[in-house]
Amino acid sequence: MQKDFILASSSPQRKMLLEQIGFIPKKIQAADIDESEKKFENPTAYVKRMALEKASKVASLNPENVVLGSDTVVVVKGKVLHKSIDDTEQTKVMNMLSGKSHRVLSAICVIDKNGKTSVRVSTTKIQMKHLTSREISDYVASKEWVGCSGYKIEGLLAGFVIQMIGSYSGVIGLPLFETRNLLISAGVK
Repeated sequence: MQKDFILASSSPQRKMLLEQIGFIPKKIQAADIDESEKKFENPTAYVKRMALEKASKVASLNPENVVLGSDTVVVVKGKVLHKSIDDTEQTKVMNMLSGKSHRVLSAICVIDKNGKTSVRVSTTKIQMKHLTSREISDYVASKEWVGCSGYKIEGLLAGFVIQMIGSYSGVIGLPLFETRNLLISAGVK
C-alpha cells in the first residue's frame, strides 16, 4: 500500500528497501542537482548536504508534501569516492579498498508538509579482505559498480567483506531504521 510521501531518488535499491519495510512512496521524482563537493567540505557535511539539497529540490516542486531525500558515499582515508567513469578508475578503487577498512555514510533528509527539515547520517564501517589481482579484475569486469560510488554491497562484493559494523541497508543506500523513524515523525503512517 502506498504511503503519503515522495521519494526524491530514482534509485531502484532505495525503492526496494522502502518496499521491504512497507513504505511505498506515492511518487518517485529524482532531483537533478549539482553533486560537486565544496572546497574543504568533509564527507559527513557533504553527504548531509546532498540529501538535504535533493529533498529540498523535490519539495520545492511539490509543496505541502512529505519528501524523502538520500545520499550514500564510500569514504576512504577521509576522501569521498565518486562514481568511477571506466574500468581503470574502478580498478584503482578496488586496490584502495583491498585489505583495508573504510566507511559508508548514508544521509537521509525528510521534509514534512510544513517544511520542517530533519537530517540523519548513518555510518557503517567495513573491513575488506586483501583482494587478489584476479578478484579485482573479475569484479571490475562484472560491471556491478557502474552507477555506484565504489561498489554494490548486495552483489559480488559481499564475498570480500570480513566485517561490517553498522547498517547493511545504509550501505545499499537507505538506512531503514532512521528512515522509518523520520517518516513516521513527519506524519507518514
